[in-house]
Amino acid sequence: MSTSERYAKIWEGGLRGDLREILYDVDTLQSTILDMGEQITRDYAGKEPLLVAILKGSYPFLADLARAINLPLTVDFMAVSSYKGTKSTGVVRILKDLDRSISGRDVIIVEDIIDSGLTLQYLRENLRGRGPASVEIAALLDKKVVRAGKPNEDMGAKYVGFECPNEFVVGYGLDYNGRYRNLPFIGVLREEVYS
Repeated sequence: MSTSERYAKIWEGGLRGDLREILYDVDTLQSTILDMGEQITRDYAGKEPLLVAILKGSYPFLADLARAINLPLTVDFMAVSSYKGTKSTGVVRILKDLDRSISGRDVIIVEDIIDSGLTLQYLRENLRGRGPASVEIAALLDKKVVRAGKPNEDMGAKYVGFECPNEFVVGYGLDYNGRYRNLPFIGVLREEVYS
């Protein structure tokens, strides 16, 4: 029995029942993250990147991605908010800032999902203003939505795991009002759960 099959069995009913479908199972997630880690390892050979994880949603992705990068690296965390429930407020607030300077460092922002792009635009510009050697983005999901008035506006993420359909997705760190983060896969939440 594969890991995905074992998890599917564990999660029958319960929270799994709130999902319309599973988009990315455990094996698919892990394979894609390994590919991303191998690419980052090649791109940053001889360097020591700083992974900046955006809390709370990116923590499972960060842990798996860091293990897939065969380089010395350091990790720091930021917490930001631009959402209330299912809607973006349009205002990004830093709730927790970095613990160390990024001056001269090669920074990779680790994000679970690019949705409106507002948070990432803000963070990228904010971090660039702190004097790093470089700032790149590693996002597990890039949602197909209209950004800045343009369909699928490119947010400049160098590393993207999946182009995600414009659905309300949860699991693997992604939540709805704090729930579903612990699902080991990513699925589409049934509309009746959040409407």
